[in-house]
Amino acid sequence: MKMQKQITSTLLMIRPVQFRFNEQTAVNNYYQKKIGSLNAEEIQKKAQMEFDGFAEVLREHGIDVIVVDDTAIPDTPDSIFPNNWISFHEDGRVAVYPMYAENRRLERREDILEILRDNYAFSWAEKVDFTFYESEGKYLEGTGSMILDRVNKIAYAALSQRTNEEALQEFCTRFDYKPVLFKAYQDVDGDRLPIYHTNVMMCVADEFAILCADSIDDRQERKTVIDMLLATGKEVIYISEEQKEYFAGNMLQVSNAANERFLVMSSAAYDSLGERQIADIQKHCPIVHSPLHTIEALGGGSARCMMAEIFLPKKKQ
Repeated sequence: MKMQKQITSTLLMIRPVQFRFNEQTAVNNYYQKKIGSLNAEEIQKKAQMEFDGFAEVLREHGIDVIVVDDTAIPDTPDSIFPNNWISFHEDGRVAVYPMYAENRRLERREDILEILRDNYAFSWAEKVDFTFYESEGKYLEGTGSMILDRVNKIAYAALSQRTNEEALQEFCTRFDYKPVLFKAYQDVDGDRLPIYHTNVMMCVADEFAILCADSIDDRQERKTVIDMLLATGKEVIYISEEQKEYFAGNMLQVSNAANERFLVMSSAAYDSLGERQIADIQKHCPIVHSPLHTIEALGGGSARCMMAEIFLPKKKQ
């Protein structure tokens, strides 16, 4: 059986056209913040500058970035986060996911699969569609909801309004993953409320993992997650709940064509890390970071959310 890859050198990114604060997602994404001093045109300009700068930094490190422009119609303020609606797999399958916010469902674009096939020679054999769960009020927002250990076929998932257990189990059955379920929380006005996406508090790389263990309030669930990471040979690098607020969990390991590996994050996430944490990461691979302040504030997501990893095979010539 072919060994699965944990990381890829090819990323899909969607350049925003009408990026803004999305009221439909803000009801349970407590990371979103309004910036009252900026008008819509200024917000869009800043978001595009941050996006372009981020894509350029990735390319400077030899990472293959496929940028597809968003469309003005329909209105999709969060299109910059494609990893929530689609994932690409080595066996040639593509998964499409049920989304919590109605205006985020409009981000799903068939033409993106055609672009990957026609312009970049990627081959896909089957589309596995989980969107029927939306009619049941159940959601699973891709690799925001699930942190995939692709080598060991484990899906780590913090249950929330955006991450439904039944939909997750269906994904795991169809793609042959073992689910590791838990609940993760954050402080919101004195209450402990569920974190909307697992990927703000956890990242799994090839040899290590970033984990905000303090957000898992249940001791047994916390132990289960840590034990599984250790059992699969990962060094666990812990971040605090305060660092998590700066998106220090929202990271992704990628490679380039020369098979050099990097851990990608925002500059806010990098600046929140201590010297020991940086050293622990750099034992494994260099860090790449770029400023994403406007996108993080208004979108409530960061670097990892902006990158959809492409593991699809290439068409045979």
